[in-house]
Amino acid sequence: MTSAPQHAPEPLETPVHATEGRSSGAWQERISALRDPFLRAAQTPRGLMIGFAVVHAMFFLALLPTMISGQTQGDLPLYRLWAEQAKLGYWPVMDMPWVYPAGALAPIMGAIAAGAYNYQLGWFVLMIGANLLAVLALTGNLRRRSGYRAAWYWLAIVLLLAPVSMLRLEGFSAPLAIAGLVVLLRRPAVAGALIAAATWIKVWPAAIAAAAVTVASTRLRIIFGGIVVTAVIAASVVVAGGGSNLLSFATIQGDRSLQLEAPVATPWVWATVLGIPGSQIQQNYVLATREVAGPGAHLAGEVVGWLMPISFVVIVLLLWRARRLAVSQNRLTPQLEQKLVLSGSFALTAALIVFNKVGSPQYMMWLAPIVAVGLAVAPAAWKRAAQWMAATCFLTTLVFPILYMPLIDGHPFAAFVLLARNAMVVGLFVWAVVALWRAGSETVRERDSVLVTAPVMAIARG
Repeated sequence: MTSAPQHAPEPLETPVHATEGRSSGAWQERISALRDPFLRAAQTPRGLMIGFAVVHAMFFLALLPTMISGQTQGDLPLYRLWAEQAKLGYWPVMDMPWVYPAGALAPIMGAIAAGAYNYQLGWFVLMIGANLLAVLALTGNLRRRSGYRAAWYWLAIVLLLAPVSMLRLEGFSAPLAIAGLVVLLRRPAVAGALIAAATWIKVWPAAIAAAAVTVASTRLRIIFGGIVVTAVIAASVVVAGGGSNLLSFATIQGDRSLQLEAPVATPWVWATVLGIPGSQIQQNYVLATREVAGPGAHLAGEVVGWLMPISFVVIVLLLWRARRLAVSQNRLTPQLEQKLVLSGSFALTAALIVFNKVGSPQYMMWLAPIVAVGLAVAPAAWKRAAQWMAATCFLTTLVFPILYMPLIDGHPFAAFVLLARNAMVVGLFVWAVVALWRAGSETVRERDSVLVTAPVMAIARG
């Protein structure tokens, strides 16, 4: 008998998801093979310095036509005008009230050392030095590998906030603040001097000083360093005959209206976009800025004028509460002090932005230095903050200069981008305050005493 023919078994089909998995894995391996050498190189002194050079070479090429023609960009035309007037004997602060603290004269006058024609080039050279200070501080003169991520982050922020990061005074106050925060534990007097120097260029680092004095056990040495720098600057101004104008920067803009980009101005921006009668975006020719007007706008400006100092006091009390709890639990180490200083600095600085009638794009250069130092001190705790901050900086640059003219004209998309940016700034502020509240709670652990989650998560847990 012949048996029935046997059919050969059909080959098993490879599941589609398995093929996709292998394909995806292969792509990941290829990407890793291309990426990993660059990541390893970035963690070396040579790689970081090459990155530093590339970033500034990009700025140099972008500014080269301006330098060749003897022109200036950003706020530099005004800075050069002040510097030229000073060379003729008419000095800001000494001879007239000024919008900036007296220490701002140092970079403004330094940039004209090579002549008015080369002012843009002189400013650029000074900016290279300032950013180099920030990178060296974050990395311990390139010896501390744990700070390399923070250094790269700072370079990324400089790029994200271009052109304001390279064309305004924050470009000098921010690196000084970074250096001060980095040496706060080891050299408190030097830290106090650096933070005071930054404050005498732009006022915002006073928030860092307030946090440091509230928390640090070495507050007396921090105060001493700050007093020395302040005394030198104040004495120089008084001797030059500008004593009556020494604090003019604190009052000269007190009567201004809500600036277009300020978080509190957002409702009137949208009222203008929606065509609500009485609402408009207008030019302030005296201050060379755009402001909003409409029903309740003036009152809102007065309200935030009160809310800023109130929020400052509340945050300082929360910071002191967190410190006192740490002391009672016998866990207040210098490292925890530094983390609390960073958290308090972030919350206080964010308050300066949220409750402010002005909303200039360079204000993001107030928060970013604190985040950069946070990445150097506690990278896991500050990772999410860094991501939010980078996104906020990107939106800020979209608003100014890219979408600024459509925003002035009331274009809905530009107004939406501004709304998103301001919402993120307010979210960061709420996040920081909630984190400080949790840091002072009885159930707190040391790992909870710093910013450890995204803003939404922090608010939810609060």
